[in-house]
Amino acid sequence: MTHPDLLVGIHTGDDAAVYRLRDDLCIVQTVDFFPPIVDDPYDFGIVAAANAISDIYAMGGTPILALNLVCFPEDLPKEVLYRILQGGADKAQEAGVLIAGGHTIKDREPKYGMAVTGVISPDAIMTNAAAKPGDVLVLTKALGTGIITTAGKNDRADRKVLQGAVDSMATLNRAACEAMLAVGANACTDVTGFGLIGHLHGMMVASGTSARLQLSAIPLLPGVRDLVTQGIAPGGTHTNLATVGAKTRWHPDLSDEDKLLLCDAQTSGGLLISLPKEKAARLVQELSARKTMAAVIGTVSEQAGAAIEVAP
Repeated sequence: MTHPDLLVGIHTGDDAAVYRLRDDLCIVQTVDFFPPIVDDPYDFGIVAAANAISDIYAMGGTPILALNLVCFPEDLPKEVLYRILQGGADKAQEAGVLIAGGHTIKDREPKYGMAVTGVISPDAIMTNAAAKPGDVLVLTKALGTGIITTAGKNDRADRKVLQGAVDSMATLNRAACEAMLAVGANACTDVTGFGLIGHLHGMMVASGTSARLQLSAIPLLPGVRDLVTQGIAPGGTHTNLATVGAKTRWHPDLSDEDKLLLCDAQTSGGLLISLPKEKAARLVQELSARKTMAAVIGTVSEQAGAAIEVAP
């Protein structure tokens, strides 16, 4: 469906929809929810909320309002539901987001997330469709949450390793968004279920460009490489590798484990920012000043063959 005021819709697979209310104001809308990826109900709540709110930041917007989405079994203690919602409420408060209500249904498996509304000026919208040849790519969180949380579900993750993944997922992308807007960027997306390769591929296709990544420059969460070498990876990660990974030009020195890491299905991952090379140093400074990870992981070039090439 098209409309003159629908400035960003479904056509480029972007992170959220943007609708113009007037010449100087747009709303940004997104929704996301999923089953528990960690055992602690409170942690599940904060991670799910941070993940849902992230799409607003990826568009360059300011989140303001949310509605809870809840599925919950009748046979689970209500205290579990309370802790999930408390986690979501605390993370929303940190983001300056008002939870105005929501909807709950009975289900055999708990699920939680949010529909989130943000605001943005029409001339400040960031999309995934404007990367330019010559840009550099900057990532603001380390990879590996899918592999680590899968190991955690099977009691195969060290407690510190699992906590590191939870801390990363619970971190809002607000500071990364602020730094990006302060410097000015061409395109942005957040790295979630399709993994780094999947979301970068979407950006390159939408922008009509291609990219080259440097594996050695891509940050990984502590402990994740050990886990993937043990054969641990979620189904979504394998699916990502079988689909988008098959369209990627991998250097022959890269292992299957390397490929899985770059295709790992993330939850509440960082922002992937494409910006002019001359702005990269300032973006790194702005991110560092906000105590946010800044990794320059690759470059954007003219479309030629494979949308993504990965070097060691």
